[in-house]
Amino acid sequence: MHPSTLSIAPLMRNWRTIVFAGVLGLVLAVLVSFVRPLEYSSSTRLLITQELGDVDAYTSARSTERIADILSSVVYSTDVFDKVLSSGYPIDETFFPADETKRRKKWENAVVTSVSRSNGYLTITAYHPDVAQAEEFVRAVAYILSTDGWQYVSGGNISVRIIDDPLNSRYPVRPNLVVNGVSGFVLGILAGAGYILIMTERLRLRHQVVHEG
Repeated sequence: MHPSTLSIAPLMRNWRTIVFAGVLGLVLAVLVSFVRPLEYSSSTRLLITQELGDVDAYTSARSTERIADILSSVVYSTDVFDKVLSSGYPIDETFFPADETKRRKKWENAVVTSVSRSNGYLTITAYHPDVAQAEEFVRAVAYILSTDGWQYVSGGNISVRIIDDPLNSRYPVRPNLVVNGVSGFVLGILAGAGYILIMTERLRLRHQVVHEG
């Protein structure tokens, strides 16, 4: 009999155990997900442009991407964070710990930025257990970048314009229960299959020792 057939046979015989392990992994993953608060999201887009004069389209696009990358990183700076808190938007400062290191980490986890390479868009997404607070985060960051963004990049003629109103999620999006559940199920399946194969191999070796003895 082919060795691969020998490996598959015990898995087929114990498929119920493997499925049970998968379901158990799914349940555990979902339960662990609830350890952290469920968070809503709010996102907006900024359009970044730069007047460079008589240059080719490729050079202009590369310059815009570079500026978007810089502003994307600047969002996580202490300077922008302090401006967010003093921006006049109703930000709940108690959401952030008193310890400076923990405050920075909390801020970096609360706001995510991404740059579109094709059109100069900078997307800002904020997460918070209160969707209204997530929206205020986004509004504050977008306002600061649109008014003070030029201060963080070299060169003039920079334009940062808010082109989308904040889009809020209707349901919590973090942690992602579906993704976590599927991952837990798959890991449970793999763990169950591995357990079956290990136990089968141990039983085979035990029988082999008994027969040789």
